[in-house]
Amino acid sequence: MQRELETDVLVIGGGNAALCAAISARRAGSEVTLVEKSDKFWRGGNTRHTRNMRCAHDSANDHLTGPYSEEEFWDDLLRVTQGRTDEPLAKHMISRSKDMLEWISDQGVRFQPSLGGTLSLGRTNSFFLGGGRAMLNALYRTAEQLGVLIHYEAPVTGLEVSGGRFQSATAMVGGSPVDIRAKSLVAAAGGFESNIDWLRQSWGPPADNFLIRGTRNNTGEVLKMLLDQGVKGVGDPTQCHAVAIDARAPKYDGGIITRLDCVVFGIVVNKNAERFYDEGEDVWPKRYAIWGRLVAAQPDQIAYIIFDDKSLKLFMPSLFPPISAPSIAELAAKLELPAEALEKTVSGFNAAVQPGTFDHTDLDDCRTEGLSPPKTHWARKLDQPPYYAYPVRPGITFTYLGTRVDERARMLMSSGSGAENMFAAGEIMAGNVLGQGYAAGIGMTIGSVFGRIAGESAADHARN
Repeated sequence: MQRELETDVLVIGGGNAALCAAISARRAGSEVTLVEKSDKFWRGGNTRHTRNMRCAHDSANDHLTGPYSEEEFWDDLLRVTQGRTDEPLAKHMISRSKDMLEWISDQGVRFQPSLGGTLSLGRTNSFFLGGGRAMLNALYRTAEQLGVLIHYEAPVTGLEVSGGRFQSATAMVGGSPVDIRAKSLVAAAGGFESNIDWLRQSWGPPADNFLIRGTRNNTGEVLKMLLDQGVKGVGDPTQCHAVAIDARAPKYDGGIITRLDCVVFGIVVNKNAERFYDEGEDVWPKRYAIWGRLVAAQPDQIAYIIFDDKSLKLFMPSLFPPISAPSIAELAAKLELPAEALEKTVSGFNAAVQPGTFDHTDLDDCRTEGLSPPKTHWARKLDQPPYYAYPVRPGITFTYLGTRVDERARMLMSSGSGAENMFAAGEIMAGNVLGQGYAAGIGMTIGSVFGRIAGESAADHARN
């Protein structure tokens, strides 16, 4: 006979969004059960690989160098998504982000002084002391101290939904199926970026060359169950947070140490040694998440970042060392690129570079002229050997196809009505805010803000 468990609020997932939901629901007086697919070591989904979050704030403090208004946040979001966002919902998130730093600190999370360098985030983003792992550990400690019941290695294998109302979930607990009945459900189980078969449905064969920066556990079963049960979807299945990462990275869980932040300091070429996009279009935090899709569109989904010795120490390196050579031709040989074509690309680029004052911390006036595609900022000749290269592939962090929600984080049904007792937070509903594009730290904002809202809404429904 299948075991049964009853609770006020069931939270599916174990990352930032899930924990914010569980904590806020528990603080509102609800009995909360959280089921996490992974074991304790791998817990936390993609939160394990994060470093910071972006929140609106009115003034500088000990970890931020200045104010970041709601209006500026909205302008940044509008620019990176090119308008593909739910404006009322996005502005609601931005407004609620203003008190998130204090709230998240109250849950035990600590921040470090702002960072400088190419990230240009010291004013806008708060960095976690100890990174995402430390943040997760703090949230888990708080959840446990509050009495949240946590089950690890507990994947959800079934959902029972009737007329927009959640009834129960079947989860593997201790190796056996358990029927968990709850007054409210919060789904915070991530996207489907680790499900290569699902990615292939939209991307075709190129999906086989994608690397997964985040957890191997985000395979989308809960999202698919919800959509199959009549929850309204949102987002394009090909849109995702995808960055260019070191091609030597592992298939899964490479995390932040495989990301490369040196695109702005050199040129990027495909396997034919041809440039294909403006490497200096904007400051890196507002453009780094477009490069995964750009590389995905190139032959064999591979590209190479080429730079010279004067740029070697201007960025955070990958886990893997750059490939180096004393000449462009020798570098091409090591990369197995056509040497003549790479030399022509580099010489053409060098000839197009205009005089300017280089400033790696801001949009400078170093640009090319008469070159297609142009390089609009940080363009400097590649003329100081040795020369270096990193091979890169698309590294997917999370997908944007998800469940549509309202300002209470309540899921909406395909019928047009709101679900009675089903709420969502984090990557599983990020497509409401992110129709495309990305700016550093917004994923954690979505998770924290909507996690807190979802927990409050779920507890309110359970109580009433």
